[in-house]
Order: sequence, then C-alpha cells, then structure tokens
Amino acid sequence: MSEYLGFMILGTGAGAIIAMMAVSLLVTQQGAATVNFSLGATMTWTAHLYADLRDGFYTVPLPLLPARIDLGGDVGLFWGLVLSLGTAAVLALLLFRLVFRPLYDAPSLSTIVAGIGVIITLTALVEIRFADAAGIRVGAILPNDPVSVPGGLSMPSDGLWLTGIVVVISASLWAISRFTNIGLMVRAASQNEKGLTLLGFSARRIAEMSYVTATVLASLVGVLAAPMLQLTSVTYTFAFLIPALGAALVARFRLISVALLVAFAIGMVQSSFIKAQIDFAWWPRSGAREGFPFLIIIGAMWLMGDALPSRGSITSWRLSRVPQSKLTALNVGIPIAAALIGIYFFGPLWRTAIISTTVAIVFALSFVVLTGFAGQTTLAQMAIAGMAGFSLSRFATQLEIPFPIAPILAALFAMVVGVLVGLPALRVRGTNLAIVTLGGSVAITEFFFKNPDFIGGLDSGGAQIPNPAIGSFDFGLVLGDNSSRPIFAVFLVTVATLLALAVGNLRRSATGRRLLAVRGNERAALAAGISAFRMKLTAYAISSFIAGIGGSLIAYRFGRVSDASFGVVASLAALAVAYLGGISSVSGAVTAGLVAGSGVAFFALTEALPSFGAWETFIGGFFLVLTAVLNPEGIAGGIQQEIAHRKAKRAEQEAAAEVAAAA
Repeated sequence: MSEYLGFMILGTGAGAIIAMMAVSLLVTQQGAATVNFSLGATMTWTAHLYADLRDGFYTVPLPLLPARIDLGGDVGLFWGLVLSLGTAAVLALLLFRLVFRPLYDAPSLSTIVAGIGVIITLTALVEIRFADAAGIRVGAILPNDPVSVPGGLSMPSDGLWLTGIVVVISASLWAISRFTNIGLMVRAASQNEKGLTLLGFSARRIAEMSYVTATVLASLVGVLAAPMLQLTSVTYTFAFLIPALGAALVARFRLISVALLVAFAIGMVQSSFIKAQIDFAWWPRSGAREGFPFLIIIGAMWLMGDALPSRGSITSWRLSRVPQSKLTALNVGIPIAAALIGIYFFGPLWRTAIISTTVAIVFALSFVVLTGFAGQTTLAQMAIAGMAGFSLSRFATQLEIPFPIAPILAALFAMVVGVLVGLPALRVRGTNLAIVTLGGSVAITEFFFKNPDFIGGLDSGGAQIPNPAIGSFDFGLVLGDNSSRPIFAVFLVTVATLLALAVGNLRRSATGRRLLAVRGNERAALAAGISAFRMKLTAYAISSFIAGIGGSLIAYRFGRVSDASFGVVASLAALAVAYLGGISSVSGAVTAGLVAGSGVAFFALTEALPSFGAWETFIGGFFLVLTAVLNPEGIAGGIQQEIAHRKAKRAEQEAAAEVAAAA
C-alpha cells in the first residue's frame, strides 16, 4: 500500500493541471455560459510561445504577420511569462469577441463546432510556427529537487510546487466569488442573466472578463507544467481536458472546492494505475487511465443530470430548422448522374475525390438523423464507426462471414454500441451530452482501438479487410491503387444513395414526426403519448447503424483499419463537416460531403488554386469557425433560409400590390 501511495503522490503534478483546467472551465461556464473546449489548445500555444521566448524569439500568433521576431537571446523567466501570458490574454479576448460572443444567442451546437474550429486552427498554427512541435523540452521553472515519497520512490518537487500554486489560485478565485462585488455579479449572471441586465450591469462584459481570466490562469499553469511534460501540438488538448470536464461536472460547474478535490483524485488514481499494471497481469494494458475519467463523467451525468446547471439566460436553447424532405427524380437523379460521369470520365484523381465525398455524406447522414431530427449531440460518431470497422475485420477474416452479411453485422454491432453511448441522453442534452460522448470517444479509442486483445492482433498497418465480393465478382479496390476500380466508387455511390433516400423518407414518416416532436418539446410529446425514451434510443440506433456502414466503407476503401482513422480528432472533424454542410437535411449532408477534406470541392480548389502546403489545415479550421459564426445553420441551411426569406418577401410584396390595386 505504501507503494501505491507513492504512485498517487507522483500523480499530483498531473492532478494540478487537471484541477486548474477544471476550475477554469467552471469559471468560464459561470461567467460566459460557455464550456471552453478549446482551452487546452490555447494552453498549448502559450506553452510553446514561452519556450520560443526562452530561445530568443517571439512567435506572432497571426498568420499574416512574420512568423518569428528575433529578440537577440533568452528574455528570461519574468519576461517570458509576461509576454506569453499577455499574448494568451489578447488571444482569449479576440476569440471571445470574434468567435464566442457572436454565438451568444446561437444554438449550443454552434459554440461546440466553433470550439472545434479553434482547436484545429491553433493546433495547425503550433505545428507551422514551431519547428519542433513534435516534442519540445522546456527548462525548469519551479524548483525540482528530488524528494522521497512512500514506497521507496522519489520525485521532482516541481509537481508539489505546482499543486500548491493551483490550490492558492483556486482559493483566491473562491474568495473573489464569495466576498467581492465581481464574484456576486458572476454568480448573478449564471443564475439570472435577465435580472442582472435589468439592474444595469453588462452580462456580456462579465462574460468577457470571466473567459479571459480563466484562460490566462489555465495558461499560466500550462507554462509552469511544461518542464514536466514533452510539449507537442496536442499536449493539453484532450489528455487533460477530458478529466477536467469530469471534475467540473461532478462540481456541477459551481463548486470550486469539489472540482479541485475531484481533479486531484483523478490525477492520483490515474497514476496508481501504472502500479496496478505492474502488479496484476489481468489489468488492461491500455485504456484504463483514459477510461477512468469517462466513468466519472458518466456517473456525474447519470446521478446529477437534472441538477446540472443551465444558464439563466435571456435567450434559450434553439435548434436549427428542419426543412421538409422533397425527394424527386430531379434532385435525386442529378447528383447520381454527376457522380457517375465523374467516376467514368474525369480520371482517377476525381474518382478518388468522389469516393471521399461519398463516405463523408454517409457520416453526415448519421448526424442528420441524430442531431438534425432528434436534437441530440454526439462527439463519438467516428468511434462508433470504428467499432464497426474493427468488428468487420474479425467477421470477414477470422469468422469468414461473406459480404454483404459481414458489414451488416458490423453495422448492427455499432448500433448496439451507439445505443449504449446514447443512454446518458435520457438524462441530459446539449453541451452536457457532448461532454459525455467526447469522454466516451476517448475511452473507446484508448481501450478498444489500441487493445490487441480486442482487435485480434495488429501489424504495423492495422487490421486487414478483404475486398467486398459476391461469389467471384470482386468490386473492391485493388490494394495499393486506390483509384483503379471505378466499380468500387459506383458501389459507394449506391450505398450513399440508398441511405439518403432512407433518411429522407424517415423525415416524412410517422417516426420522423415523433422524433421532431421530442426534439421540439419533450413534455408536450409525452402529453401526446410519445415516449421520449424510445424516440431518443431509436435515433441513436439509426444514426449508429448509418455510422457503422460508414466505418465499413472506410475499412473497404483502405483495406485495413487502425486507430488513426477513428480517433477523437476524426470524430470532431466529422461533426464539423456535417455542421458545415447543414446538419438538419439530406441536402445538407450532400453539401457536407462536397466540402469535406479531400472531397470534390476541396479537390477542385486545390486544382484551381496554388497549394497552401502546411497552411491548408489552418485555412480549413479558420473557415469552419467563420461559417459557425456567420451562418450557424450551415451552408445548406443558410441557402434554405435565404430562399424562404425571399419567398416571404415576394409574398409580402404581392399582398401589398393586391391591397393597392383594390384601393
């Protein structure tokens, strides 16, 4: 037991990082009504900037300015902290004013997608601006003399120093929130924003102050902790964010002391798992550390779902409009004809782009059912698709189940997993549900996709997938030549078309109308005899089945599956693309497929414009944020809104003309 105690003390440094992030998330949520998913990305940028300053350079965070300013040598600890934290404050202020404040009254999904865009943008900037972003070592900041801990172990003292600093900062924030007018206004804003506004105070100014303060304090701890870690472009993005979200949820985004204690407990328990792996042969070799915060999140959501705070805001949760589904020979036939012409007449590169577009359409359709029709949020769709991809490998190679039975069974397995992931939807919705599914995505990725016992043994390239074939007719890709078989592209287009028709008919069916009723008002739907429980699980089942089909298509496309194809970043990217196109309609899903990375529109732009090289990811993230801010309904939704607006204006003009003629 003394050895386990020693390992738990070793985890205090990680616990301090988690604790500061949890407290910062809490402060941001109370003051700005926003769960700052991009907090880790901002911390990563600030830590890299501090390291660059100590090397004698100041790296400008804006893409149009010179990348680095030569300062002629190490600026020292004090100026390194001042300049890096000052940049973090300015960056946080810009992000709030330009991104999150314009989305203040938008649907919560818009804020989540904007946060994903900020993560993509800042991560790309780190990789562009810092040559060694794959791994930077930072010199010691805090005292790091070795100290003895129980079990005959020793550790640097910087983790204990960091613990003390985080406790002091958290205690100071608690005192400010309890005994100052500023704290009183923040608490008032979190409980009754309308009342605070009527008293003459600016809720928006309080939100801005809370967002910037929380970001700077978290960035300070990120810099101080940098010597304990190897800085990469994703150092703080998810590994610490998920546990921090779990701690903040247990604290109901209100109690700083609870968030602090739970965060330290998570860090210390995660550290003790290292010892458990040594002592017990049955202990999971991977995934246990990442899965533990997910259990915390699930427990918090299930036990306190109804008690979790919602902003006493002037505005309420709004969902994007779901248009009527109009399936005609024209709007169905034109896309199919265009795809077939491109496959057979435009060459192999265009064929590959059409394949990418088709796969993206399938995933976007899964979001249309779940988020567009049912109003539920998920950040684990690619993880669910991965369960289908890996199970397809087992079904087809080990059990020798033929096509098309194997991919259907894989999609059914993904459907079961998706329903299990969606069970928390019975208690929570919106941003809280996004947090649950994000934690579930991390847990699935780490515990299953990196576990050889589940995967069945991986070589360096991933689990093998045989080509789809019926009898002697093989219509899969030839491995190593992804553009040599037009029949495979036709197969994908056929699958996507059938799924699009099914989703369009679902919108017009009685089940679709029930989903929309639950989405609009659960209590009214219940009064009408509609079971919200059944409808939510139905939405998760259908959506997960479609995602499972998409996972099988990815597996057939590449001939193998690996965790790289179905990780957390892939799930976030899939949601972002679906939202960008328009998450509430089949036409939005088609638009999402066109604008997806490596899709038709993306390929056409790269052909027409010069290559942007390393800046392409940054540009994609930037335009994702821009779309979320300027058009929260997505591209297709914006077009539909404009058409509806013009029709209404035309009808108004015609009515006015009739009145004038009658007069």
